[in-house]
Amino acid sequence: MFEIEFTPEALEDLKVFKRTEQAQIVAAIETQLRYQPTDETRKRKRLRANDVANWELRFGRFRIFYNVDREEMIVSIEAVGFKVGNLLFIRRNAREL
Repeated sequence: MFEIEFTPEALEDLKVFKRTEQAQIVAAIETQLRYQPTDETRKRKRLRANDVANWELRFGRFRIFYNVDREEMIVSIEAVGFKVGNLLFIRRNAREL
């Protein structure tokens, strides 16, 4: 079982969302990343090299970016954002996909 840690930046990202959305995001993280965070599925995928994270969890319009330390059994949540069309918003900044 993996331990889940949030970076300070990811905690700030969560504050952008309503409390109900925050609860849904945290529940999705617990459900999807606690046991097999590196198994690719329709919701989880390994990303190309980027400056945010190595993995992405998709949950509705939300995107959770994370890294995995297999030796320490830790999933580090690096960023939480959302999509609108082809735009991804992280930390209130739009990134084109």
